[in-house]
Amino acid sequence: MAVAIDLVDGHDADACEGCSDSRIPAEAITGLGPGEMFIHRNIANLVCNTDLNVMSVVNYAVRHLKVKHIIVCGHYGCGGVKAAMTPQDLGLLNPWLRNIRDVYRLHEKELDDITNDERRYDRLVELNVVEQARNIAKLAAVQQSFKKNDFPVVHGWVFGVKDGLLKDLKIDFENMLTDIQKIYNLPE
Repeated sequence: MAVAIDLVDGHDADACEGCSDSRIPAEAITGLGPGEMFIHRNIANLVCNTDLNVMSVVNYAVRHLKVKHIIVCGHYGCGGVKAAMTPQDLGLLNPWLRNIRDVYRLHEKELDDITNDERRYDRLVELNVVEQARNIAKLAAVQQSFKKNDFPVVHGWVFGVKDGLLKDLKIDFENMLTDIQKIYNLPE
């Protein structure tokens, strides 16, 4: 996961959540330079509520750095997503990959209807980004800041390793927030 924050020239602060994969240089895909990004990364850009590191990073970015945008950025060709699609014991990775396997379970019908393996894999990458964006929207710091300031707004992108293109998944953050607040209402 990468959190990218524009700290240099007074523009609105932004955050980008991405994968550990070194083929995905956060600075290069966002166009920001050294010193302009606050970066935290993990396997498959997961936002797990039990991961105190990611919880601390997002909380700090929202409450102290006042980020305006958080971007969850996955990438096609993600080894973590591919590993999660493999029904085998992967040892220490099992608990981590369970989060992606749960995304598959939530979207099993859609994914199973895709007969092309590469397209199914790409779609799981996209669905995982949306689910991780949803996990960020569940956080109290995000909800409280959005209620008070109308930011941060969470976005979902997928980077194409083969073509170098960013795909905006066009997440409707306000509707997502409204939907999750039926259960995860923490803006007070």
